[in-house]
Amino acid sequence: MVKGNFLEETQDIIRHHHERLDGSGYPDGLKGCELSLEARIVAVADSFDAMTSRRPYREAMSCNEALQELKSKAGLLYDSKVVKALEECIDEGLI
Repeated sequence: MVKGNFLEETQDIIRHHHERLDGSGYPDGLKGCELSLEARIVAVADSFDAMTSRRPYREAMSCNEALQELKSKAGLLYDSKVVKALEECIDEGLI
């Protein structure tokens, strides 16, 4: 039996994964090192997933197209090291 809030440790990650390095995200307008590494990882993963998933209003991007979009905003909206790690995973066929 789980006692207390079993997601307590992940609440900040979930809350902040729409924050951006430049402070333009939401809900708290955090920027740079105010964002945990975990939130920056989830931000890149969530954005990549959204871009490569078909939506009612648009077709899915290819992995390469989505990666190029993330790379074009690395250092501004997304953590450059996290985007680079995603690129390495794609190159190694892990994604």
